[in-house]
Amino acid sequence: MNNNVIEITGITKHYQVGTQVVKALQGVNLQIERGEYVAIMGPSGSGKSTLMNVIGALDTPTGGSYVLNGTDVSHLTDDKLAEIRNKEIGFVFQTFNLLPRYSALENVVLPLIYAGISKQGRLKKGEEAIRKVGLSDRASHKPNELSGGQRQRVAVARALINDPSIILADEPTGNLDSKTSVDIMRLFGDIHAMGNTIILVTHEEDIAQHAHRIIRLRDGLVESDTVNENVTVSQLA
Repeated sequence: MNNNVIEITGITKHYQVGTQVVKALQGVNLQIERGEYVAIMGPSGSGKSTLMNVIGALDTPTGGSYVLNGTDVSHLTDDKLAEIRNKEIGFVFQTFNLLPRYSALENVVLPLIYAGISKQGRLKKGEEAIRKVGLSDRASHKPNELSGGQRQRVAVARALINDPSIILADEPTGNLDSKTSVDIMRLFGDIHAMGNTIILVTHEEDIAQHAHRIIRLRDGLVESDTVNENVTVSQLA
């Protein structure tokens, strides 16, 4: 039985910049199984941000195929991509992307509004997601009343709310101090232990070391794809 949640085959992405054609991805092949915890790394210009945009259905590839949870999303319309994003992908960004006028709980349940879930259903799922990230006592607080770490926890809860196929985290500790970064990475470990598939895009080696598999890109190609030997057996259990 195929347990892949992501199957990327021969993905290319070319941009026209003035008279130049920039080949950001040059034939990437990648498979990620359900329940994996993967870090994608690479220097500036390696293609990791472009690959993240393709995986997140934020952009379509120039060539190749991308199958997400059994659906080929390579060449869908913008409306269909938006539908897939809301249903299949939970995003966690470096800048949190919270709405300042909304409480933590209101921010968490936003994706459920787009999904057409009733107010009562949203409230129940939102409270459960807030509880999972340890912020039940901060549910009514606005983002400016929360610390950076708490704001990122709200963002993680929002990413979990639709039970997505994957959690896609783009530099999730980029705006946090080192102690708070450790707390957030511990939270990702807990989320992974619940059975979630996590894809972490980072340029920080110490953050990538929390993942169980590390994929390194260079010049638009996969340079290496290795199991992280530094993850202990207890972390994998």
